[in-house]
Amino acid sequence: MPSNTTSSMFFYVYVLESGADNKLYIGYTSNLVRRIEEHKKGLSLATKFRRPFKLIYFEGCTDEEDARRREHYLKTTQGRRFLGLRLLQRGRKKASRAGS
Repeated sequence: MPSNTTSSMFFYVYVLESGADNKLYIGYTSNLVRRIEEHKKGLSLATKFRRPFKLIYFEGCTDEEDARRREHYLKTTQGRRFLGLRLLQRGRKKASRAGS
């Protein structure tokens, strides 16, 4: 029988888009708000020189290992294809604004 207690700990896989080079950064964290602020303030060596950043996608996982696996997947060719399809509408909106 399942327990009535549930864990409130979530792990987040996130995708940032660099305003400097339009490339994506993919990571995971247990505190999404704090981590995004760290990226924006340049506290992450991996992204420090690619600021500013915009959060364009995130997923929540209840297990750290699942989040780590998902991060790894999104960094693969197949995962990038998934993101491309998932964010297709976003790309269309961006293109239509550029053409206006």
